[in-house]
Amino acid sequence: MRSLILALAACAIAPLGASAQGDARPEILILGTYHMANPGKDIFNMKADDVLAPERQKQIAELMGVLERFKPTKIAIEADVGRTNATDQYAAYLAGTYTLTRNEDDQIGYRLAKELGHKTIYPVDENGDFPYGRVQNWAKAHGQGARFDSMMARVGARVQAQGEYMRTHTVLEMLLLMNADSSAANDVAEYFRFVPYGDPWDYAGADLLAAWYQRNMRIYTNIHALIQSPNDRILVLYGAGHLGWLRQDVANDATVRLRKLSEFAGKP
Repeated sequence: MRSLILALAACAIAPLGASAQGDARPEILILGTYHMANPGKDIFNMKADDVLAPERQKQIAELMGVLERFKPTKIAIEADVGRTNATDQYAAYLAGTYTLTRNEDDQIGYRLAKELGHKTIYPVDENGDFPYGRVQNWAKAHGQGARFDSMMARVGARVQAQGEYMRTHTVLEMLLLMNADSSAANDVAEYFRFVPYGDPWDYAGADLLAAWYQRNMRIYTNIHALIQSPNDRILVLYGAGHLGWLRQDVANDATVRLRKLSEFAGKP
């Protein structure tokens, strides 16, 4: 009887979709990237050099070789879900009527998808609210403006340091740094620094964090909707600010398996 109870308990906690053959689950690799085209849409933006320069193009080819080891069956990108701009561009690229831009969706997503023979690309982005101004205004109104500015200056300095690193390292080395566990953890921790900026009935910092979590949870829902088979391997390209949050979603979902760039680059 005790053996039966233990067996039932084991079944109860086994991940959904696990097979008797050895836990067959779809795999998801979140690749946090810098914005290669310098769109300037974030609060702090790393200044990237020209990814179309010959040496950077060689480095992109090196990155392609690493990502191919994951053998993705689908590639998801940071483009608005439900809109056809990206899928139309990719179709034109396959037809030879679209030239890749400096954008990372083009340089990594479209390029890799074509090399792998994929018929389409998958936009999964969901725009959400990011009430940064509300937190900033709360800090100023409650005598904490200098503290808030100091916090944000630290973030800016970190972004600047990443830019300095990029100037002397390859694209792959830059992405390995950005996708390191410590980098992802630090990014998440930076968001939690907003929490003290608020009080009862005006939870400015907490609401910003909740809105950011909601956006990433919606993005993950869009990613998860791409799964059609336990053999699916989905590569997701996103700005590195989303990396830690999306990784948490994958890691906490027992129906899928989290993979990381370092596993395929031969790095610890």
